[in-house]
Amino acid sequence: MEETRNAADTRADANRADLLRYQAGDTSLEAVLMERNAALVSGLACRFRGRGVDYEDLVQIGSIGMLKAIRSFDCDRGTAFSTYAVPLIIGEIRRFLRDDGMIKVSRNQKRTGAILMREREKYLAAYGVEPSLEELAKAVGIPAEEAAVALDASMPVHSLSETIGEDDYTLENVIPASEDTLGKMLEHIALEEIISTLPELWRKILLLRYYRDYSQQQTADALGLTQVKISREEKKIFTRLRQELA
Repeated sequence: MEETRNAADTRADANRADLLRYQAGDTSLEAVLMERNAALVSGLACRFRGRGVDYEDLVQIGSIGMLKAIRSFDCDRGTAFSTYAVPLIIGEIRRFLRDDGMIKVSRNQKRTGAILMREREKYLAAYGVEPSLEELAKAVGIPAEEAAVALDASMPVHSLSETIGEDDYTLENVIPASEDTLGKMLEHIALEEIISTLPELWRKILLLRYYRDYSQQQTADALGLTQVKISREEKKIFTRLRQELA
């Protein structure tokens, strides 16, 4: 167990060092990062066996998600690279299966997803901010990869043209125009990871506006601000989210 933990720590340190150099312009490290993290892709691909797609094809599809994670990861985010990469890899595979009409969600995944969502609500009520994927997984006692699969299984499907709030923002305004930039799973899990890094005031605004369904005026009253201030801050928040997800 200790050896496994040490190996994981060593891999995490190597990932961070190479990602910093990659982001500084050393694109040759892309192949190194892909090879070092190939086992993560393979392990996640195993979870989707028996869906009518060859395992090798699942690995190739999952590798697309890994590549997106390498190209979009921000070392300043404070999130482990593996935690960031998992939902992108899973999302790439699930999108392929979903588009081909092959995806089937097990009852166990749905049950675990429901438990995770209940833990999320408890965390929100207690701390006023979104829990990370790792925190949810730890609370339920399962690996982060399994938590990501279960959350995706329980996730409702939303239209990209669905309006958010009172300023006519839609998911299209927040999610990059090219869906291949981050993958569909980023709409939920990675977005919450980004929200957790926002300033405290912005997190409170998002909590009240979009998790408790407060109006802008109700939010302003709760925070001791004006409705105009809330409106302006919301626009800043969505600008920041677009930048983070680009």
